[in-house]
Amino acid sequence: MPPPSLKLNSGHSIPTIGLGTWQSKPGEVAAAIKTAVAAGYRHIDCAHVYQNQKEVGEALKEILDEGKVKREELFITSKIWNTFHSEAKTHENVGIILADLQLSYVDLMLIHWPQGYAEGGELFPAGENGKMRYSDVDYLETWKALEAAHKAGKCRSIGVSNFTSKQIQRVWDAAEVKPACLQVELHPYFTQVKLREFCKEKGIVVVGYSPLGNPGSAFFRKDGDPNVLTNEVVAAIAKAHGKTPAQIVLRWFVESGLSAIPKSVTPQRISENFAVFDFQLTPEEVSQIDGLDKNWQRILENFSVFDFKLTAEEMKSIDELNRGWRLVDPSPRDGDHPFFGFNDEF
Repeated sequence: MPPPSLKLNSGHSIPTIGLGTWQSKPGEVAAAIKTAVAAGYRHIDCAHVYQNQKEVGEALKEILDEGKVKREELFITSKIWNTFHSEAKTHENVGIILADLQLSYVDLMLIHWPQGYAEGGELFPAGENGKMRYSDVDYLETWKALEAAHKAGKCRSIGVSNFTSKQIQRVWDAAEVKPACLQVELHPYFTQVKLREFCKEKGIVVVGYSPLGNPGSAFFRKDGDPNVLTNEVVAAIAKAHGKTPAQIVLRWFVESGLSAIPKSVTPQRISENFAVFDFQLTPEEVSQIDGLDKNWQRILENFSVFDFKLTAEEMKSIDELNRGWRLVDPSPRDGDHPFFGFNDEF
């Protein structure tokens, strides 16, 4: 049975739980994808900047050649990188991505960030004082190129990542093909309620990256940062259901009408993170988790989450964890860019 999915305004559907591939090392990501597909995953989230898409492509080709799943059963996401924002470069990046993945189309193509970097060189073109060398390309130009790629059948749905409500509205107003999806950092410590409400009004599906607060990453985490998976509220709900804290958080995503892309290369965790469909949270539990928000945004793991449901009380408990804590914050690098949006309210 395929995992539950959410309907996109493009007419296609995106699975509620997918496998993230950011920070998956060479030699690990292919095995992770094979394990995930065998466990039931159908959504694989990729990006040009992750620099592992060729290995992803080899894994996908092997899976498809063996007939384990059909191409139409998979949902593959990728993202246009910051150094490819001009119209010509966007089309170039689409071509590179499809070649790396060995696919004729992706199911969802996103603009990775609204701010563009200097084109034609390194992925992170360094400037002075730790800043990037920016481009002045408007992301509306990038969007128009994605619309053309969509019409050409190369991207079945298109959307944005790390955009604020103001930036999404600007794209929406100019778009012929409306954004189908927004991917942002989202977890119980950073629940993005206002942004989610904005997207819901427009029929835009929200996908959360770092859904577990990125507990294993030294890239963004700092000493003393809170860990969602050791939170007392989450731990208590997990004990009540006989589930892991990660499964409780991922179930909270499912019951909140969200999609999540936990990253893991560990077979046990990959399977575990998908086993979240056999239980429900109570409304109170959902509310409790909602209340954990710390505005804690942290950029970035799980798949046994479809065989159970959380009660309303349990959902409330997770909701109350929200404390607005942002993990991923590129402002030291990109804060001076005219299209940097993290200073917006939401």
